[in-house]
Amino acid sequence: MVKNKYGFFDEGAKEFVITDPRTPRPWFNYMWNERYGGLISHTGGGFSFLDCPRDNRINRMRYNSLPWDRPGRYVIVKDKKSGNYWSLSWAPTIDRNYDKYECRHGLGYTKITTEINGIRGEITYFVPNDKTMEVWDVNLTNLTGDQRELEIYSFTELMMGNALNDIINQPNDKHFTDVYFDKEYQTIKATRRYWVLNKKVSVAQPNIDWKYNLYFTQTLPIDGFDCSLDNFIGKWRSEANPVSVETGEMSNTEITAGDPVAALKSTVKLNTGASESFSVLLGIADKDSDKPYDELDWNKYSEKSYSSEVLTSLKLKFSNNFDKVVVCTPDEKFNLMQNTWNKYQTMVTFDMARNAGFYHGGLLFGTGIRDRFQDILGVVTMEPERVRPRLLDALKFQFSDGSTLHNYFKLTGSGERTHHSDTPLWISFGIVEYINETGDLSILDEIVEFHDGGKATVMEHMKRSLDFAISATTERGMPKIMNGDWNDTLDHIGPLGKGETVWGAFFLAYALKKTFELLEQTGQTETLKRWKKAYKELEEVTNQHCWDGEWYLRAFRDNGESVGSSKHKQGKIFLNAQTWSVISGLATTERADSALKSCERYLDTPYGMQIVSPSYTEVEDNIGLISRCVPGKKENGAVFNHASSWFVLASIMNGDSDKAWEVYKKMLPVNSSENIDKYEVEPYVFAEYLTSPDHPTENQASHSWLTGSAVWMYRIGLDYILGLRTSINGMTIQPNIPSEWEEYALKREFRGKKLHLKVLNPNGGNSKIEEIKVNNKIVESNFIDFRESFEDEITVEVKLGK
Repeated sequence: MVKNKYGFFDEGAKEFVITDPRTPRPWFNYMWNERYGGLISHTGGGFSFLDCPRDNRINRMRYNSLPWDRPGRYVIVKDKKSGNYWSLSWAPTIDRNYDKYECRHGLGYTKITTEINGIRGEITYFVPNDKTMEVWDVNLTNLTGDQRELEIYSFTELMMGNALNDIINQPNDKHFTDVYFDKEYQTIKATRRYWVLNKKVSVAQPNIDWKYNLYFTQTLPIDGFDCSLDNFIGKWRSEANPVSVETGEMSNTEITAGDPVAALKSTVKLNTGASESFSVLLGIADKDSDKPYDELDWNKYSEKSYSSEVLTSLKLKFSNNFDKVVVCTPDEKFNLMQNTWNKYQTMVTFDMARNAGFYHGGLLFGTGIRDRFQDILGVVTMEPERVRPRLLDALKFQFSDGSTLHNYFKLTGSGERTHHSDTPLWISFGIVEYINETGDLSILDEIVEFHDGGKATVMEHMKRSLDFAISATTERGMPKIMNGDWNDTLDHIGPLGKGETVWGAFFLAYALKKTFELLEQTGQTETLKRWKKAYKELEEVTNQHCWDGEWYLRAFRDNGESVGSSKHKQGKIFLNAQTWSVISGLATTERADSALKSCERYLDTPYGMQIVSPSYTEVEDNIGLISRCVPGKKENGAVFNHASSWFVLASIMNGDSDKAWEVYKKMLPVNSSENIDKYEVEPYVFAEYLTSPDHPTENQASHSWLTGSAVWMYRIGLDYILGLRTSINGMTIQPNIPSEWEEYALKREFRGKKLHLKVLNPNGGNSKIEEIKVNNKIVESNFIDFRESFEDEITVEVKLGK
């Protein structure tokens, strides 16, 4: 069993189980469907939203609140005889002495169990597959020898609308709320008459109606309600001690202004050993809906079996998706991540981008073009049908010259044009990866509008993105860095338009090379010829001007000064320039070896590779925000997992599988979080970064869940370590495993076929294939052409040599 002092992995149930609620930070999970989503902490905290976490937030989460993680989704139980009361999710009544606490974060649901005062409480939070609502399933059991009469108070603080406006203009925003009790349906019904849907922070008043109604009920007879937060909580109180709970009196207040809450009271009587179950429902429907309660299946939840059926359907959806790729290797923690948690995190990032989290609060970034075209990498192996429309939608934020917005917001259809040099390049990356998985060339013929007018095929969109990047180069042919590249904090290198990005040159070359097979397959001979020429020119210019002696430079400033050179006091070597020189294929063999060895010498840590070293300790105005960040954190010298994953990939491509595995293994959160009180964040998903030895809080992690590290670590593990690399016509089998693995096996669904792979490694090799059999027949090639006729099941057996 893999565990730490706060909990453990239940591998059979695919759950992380928290047994001590006083974790170093709030530990979150997600519950969501295509439109309705939310994050749920191990104490019932978090927020929900419809379509967009900035523009259509449902309930409130206060940033930097003390105590942490407030408010939330709470059910407080009160013993009518003694007057004692407590929360079923531990918070907000954290000063109570609970006899038992357990939280199970599962796939799309969270279940919290507590025992206190002779009552076992179980509350399970989830979002149904196809309804714009969330469900809190509650079960109460009397563990005592006496009959118990319990008062039930379910409540959540409402927000309804623009979360950014709620922070900066909350006193004024309170004047547009209507919340009342629908007696017929025993439901609180809430809405607002004004919706701030500005494209940016502004004093403009858009005069838009919030076009939804919110509904809140529980499937018990309702004794009382409150819609006023002030009345329910009381003066100088908090969620931990609402005056209505203490007095047992609900004010039944309906409001047209003020801070709204949805709070309901019911009563339950439990005989000895008896249990009572009920559901708390929070849903959203359009104002113009004729039958909103029917749309939300409101009345069906009064049947106690119905909620269980909905939850079972949710679990089945995840199970079906996760069964499409299953691995079995000698490393238990690798299996745990590949089969469950890394895979699950890729599903979260696909839908949440960097836009809805505890650290990414959903107020600023929207969905990044860079993120959208990377975050498909996990889900495309499970639900490719969901990827296609996302790619087409994202292309609407590209301009006709090939450039793009850097990020966009779904509801406003707007975003920022920041002129990051790398952003357009991710378009071709995502399109090619989608086609490599599906073989669906028809997407190239889809017509998509440009953000500034006009429209073109997806193929033309892709061409313009790369042609724009080729054109945005200096006189000697290096890409201009403009307002930064993948490293957003290198934002003052080229404000005059002369600064150059060395990493960007490697990435442009990679993006070009990635299209070559597609261009050849689709007969785009002129484009192929032109882009191969551009690739060759990048090879020449980078090796002529960007080699520092032992490694590659990172950039050149407007004045021509280098960034990332051995002659510098700080910021001598940058990880990305070295790894992508190899990934792109531009580095010579000798230089690739030297660059990666330099990374090992200067950037290796117990948790992965530092992004740069030495960290910047003095501000350099002509490099950017990186030098203002504290040394050892974020882009200024942290172990940035996204960048560190590329070192693993580069090492494999350069023939060093054992070093790649060494770094990959220590990056796994189940390993890097071994000192959990230092690490602090969730040990079951990747964080954006870990603090490096350059800072006193070494090994502290931050910005968990929403990071590109998730998809890259998943696909590097699947494609390059386990060795199933997709391409337009099929799949190449090429393991790159640690020499200590004697064998492994996996199952992967691919284009409607089930591929079963077994690899034997009797002599402690890494990647040299001695023999390969396909359906029990020895074959010469390790490429499986899926254009050929195969049965539904394909068996591949590989024997490795030394």
